[in-house]
Amino acid sequence: MPIMLTTYRTAILPEWVDYNGHLRDAFYLLIFSYATDALMDHLGLDEAGRARSGHTLYTLECHLNYLAEVKLGAEVEVRTQLLAHDNKRLHIHHGLYLPGADSALAESEQMLMNIDSASARSAPFDEQVLARVLALGEAHRDLPAPACVGRVIGLPPARA
Repeated sequence: MPIMLTTYRTAILPEWVDYNGHLRDAFYLLIFSYATDALMDHLGLDEAGRARSGHTLYTLECHLNYLAEVKLGAEVEVRTQLLAHDNKRLHIHHGLYLPGADSALAESEQMLMNIDSASARSAPFDEQVLARVLALGEAHRDLPAPACVGRVIGLPPARA
């Protein structure tokens, strides 16, 4: 059975918590950002891979959904799923979980673009990275789509 990639683990630190004792909204994104760094490492865009290829990833779009409170000291992990890809982009999903839990505390859907660092323009993945992207895509092909993927922010139409 296919499984998501666990990309980051941390305890919720005191400086990340607000006056209600809950994880501040900005720190969800920080945690997901660290998970993206780990995904880059997994795909061969770690420090050595970036130096070798001259490529990096930029985040083009990010949607965050807060699903449950996260409190000081909680141990959490991010599970990452590659939803789709082409030769330059990754459509990914990060879910924040308590270890061993099935229900996400938060979800982040993101579009990432491969960038040539010298030109600051999009570029196709190099062969080594593309091979890892293809392998991860195949490993995640049969995973179900997460609940919050494809959501749009908006108010319902006003009733007449």
